[in-house]
Amino acid sequence: MTTCSTRILMAATAAFSCLLGNAFANAAAEQNEKRPNIVVILCDDLGYADVGFNGGSEVLTPNIDKLAAGGMVCQSAYVAHPFCGPSRMAFMTGRYPHCIGAPYNLPPSASNIEEYAEEGVDTNEPLISTTLQRAGYFTGAIGKWHMGFTEEYHPNRRGFDEFYGFLGGGHKYFPAQYQGVYERQLARGMKHFNEYITPLEHNGQQVKETEYLTDGLSREACNFVDKAVATEKPFFLYLAYNAPHSPLEATEEDLARFEHIQDQKRRTYVAMVYAVDRGVGKLVDTLKKHNQFENTLIVFFSDNGGKLGLGADNTPLREGKGSTYEGGFRVPMAISYPNGLKAGQQYAHPITALDLYPTFARLAGANISDEKVLDGKDVWEDLLANRSARDGGMIYSVRHRLGFSDVGIRSDRWKATRIYNQRWKLFDIESDPGEKQDIRASNPAQLEKMVSEARQWSETHTQPLWFDNRKAAESWQELNMPQYDKTFELK
Repeated sequence: MTTCSTRILMAATAAFSCLLGNAFANAAAEQNEKRPNIVVILCDDLGYADVGFNGGSEVLTPNIDKLAAGGMVCQSAYVAHPFCGPSRMAFMTGRYPHCIGAPYNLPPSASNIEEYAEEGVDTNEPLISTTLQRAGYFTGAIGKWHMGFTEEYHPNRRGFDEFYGFLGGGHKYFPAQYQGVYERQLARGMKHFNEYITPLEHNGQQVKETEYLTDGLSREACNFVDKAVATEKPFFLYLAYNAPHSPLEATEEDLARFEHIQDQKRRTYVAMVYAVDRGVGKLVDTLKKHNQFENTLIVFFSDNGGKLGLGADNTPLREGKGSTYEGGFRVPMAISYPNGLKAGQQYAHPITALDLYPTFARLAGANISDEKVLDGKDVWEDLLANRSARDGGMIYSVRHRLGFSDVGIRSDRWKATRIYNQRWKLFDIESDPGEKQDIRASNPAQLEKMVSEARQWSETHTQPLWFDNRKAAESWQELNMPQYDKTFELK
């Protein structure tokens, strides 16, 4: 029989447990409230001048420009590679792609290169999504993946609670052009498919999209925010648009808005960017609806430079996608965080997408294993103070070609470039962003220092785990690539 004293003690214990539980719950809620939501909006092949905040005159990007005006424009922002796959892998892992065996795009699923069909980003490299998920964030990836096709490398296995999109490197935009095509080809016995027509999926299950793809991805990003808010957790959203990457496909309504642009490619490209901007506006509205906008860190950037032959504008930078001149890996970037950043700021110092991993982890209060190597820096305090995060430090880009490699190195005001197997050149990139005036002759010591450090950095590279085409794979062996001894000769 339970005595009165026992009942009183049990009641007191229950009350104390309840108070303690509430205290822990309130503390957890308070901690979550202080930690920012993190949203990355990544465009594909967006030109440096193809946003209003970077001076674009033909584009119409009012929502993106408003984000930039409300926070910070990073004028010297770089990615780790001038092609999309390695660039995305670098951002997600915090590693230069050359150091994790990923300096090439994964081969298209239709290329029939069986030996690389089941490759993907090394699972021993925790992605930023995994790090944030372990820290209590609700995580979502919307759009383009391009980091592995098989289950082992699927977004839901790499730190994302939610995934809506496609696994390949690109996709058609209108459902009528891809919906059902895959099934018909499968029924005919085909084994290798053009990944641009594969079905979209939600957490591994095929779905039937009904909207223009960019609008569909924007819709799903808003749906993710709705779901994330209901969890009462801070959230991480990786919204990876495939626009304005080819194929150049825009809606009739968007094309009509830019009918004054005579060049058809340029007009379609600009219309595609406008669709992205529309989606950004809807996402911001959704964040505001839930009173989450003020406490959300949003980083907008492109995976590499714009492709000049398909309508992009990288003014004032030289060349474009694929190049280690500035136009290939210097990208538009803006950061919005009303609770943490003052409006109207311009950050002219070099910053790289590799810096986002450690910076996000710091703001999220996430633990990073001592074994985890990161090639970027936590730049948050430097952004706040508007000071350089890497005085004298280097930012690199390397593109392997057939028999030689192109290299770009940025350090403070200096840019060293070797391209098309020509001699090294040196530029004052602050006064000469178009890399027009080679000042190597008057600054030989500076060039020698940069090339020497790049040579040392190249010693950390590993052999590629895959190649994007058979010719590249064969030449790697036949031509004894990467031939860094020749690449870093000062001739």
